[in-house]
Amino acid sequence: MAKFPEAMKALFDNVYICMNCNATNRVDIKRFRLGKAKCRECKRKQLRPKKRGNK
Repeated sequence: MAKFPEAMKALFDNVYICMNCNATNRVDIKRFRLGKAKCRECKRKQLRPKKRGNK
């Protein structure tokens, strides 16, 4: 399967996963770096970037 730049951007750019409830959140990089980004479901600030693993 080919990796298109448009598809990779939609899947992985500015997408973060909550480490508490595993919810997917799309957050601006500025808010994430300032520590102001929160999970929409549980309101925690513990987010990690979505992994780009090989399948």
